[in-house]
Amino acid sequence: MEFDVIQGDIAAQRADAVVNAANTALEMGGGVAGALRRAAGEDIQAEAREQAPIELGEAVETGGYRLDAEYVIHAATMRPGGGATEESIRDATWNALARADDLGCASLVLPALGCGIAGVPLEEGAPCIFEEIREYEPATLADVRVIAYDAGEFETLKRLADT
Repeated sequence: MEFDVIQGDIAAQRADAVVNAANTALEMGGGVAGALRRAAGEDIQAEAREQAPIELGEAVETGGYRLDAEYVIHAATMRPGGGATEESIRDATWNALARADDLGCASLVLPALGCGIAGVPLEEGAPCIFEEIREYEPATLADVRVIAYDAGEFETLKRLADT
């Protein structure tokens, strides 16, 4: 499985699936979740709510609606109002990869799970994500991209991915 670090807007990515950095209530308020909700439309929030709550580290899917992705995989790194941990980042990453495989996806784009609103510093959380990607043995996944929104985050992710 190939993986790379890219820069851009996750809501504008063309892939079989994109990953939402979710909370266990699947409330799509701010950060990546808010951006995906605004781009996909309100139906994505309604479909996500039907599956809530989920366990910390669990991943479930909804349709992509107006996104250029068939699915959005909601991977819970935190509880509402709480923060992520390295363990929840690892579990959410692994379960997002597995869910994409279960859906037959070949391509997946995921953000730096747990490293935004959820509060884990990028320097601590990103290595967890990269380790899980490297250890995962895919069935259908061939292309995994970790996306950064801004140039500073991109440079940090790129450096951490190469170590």
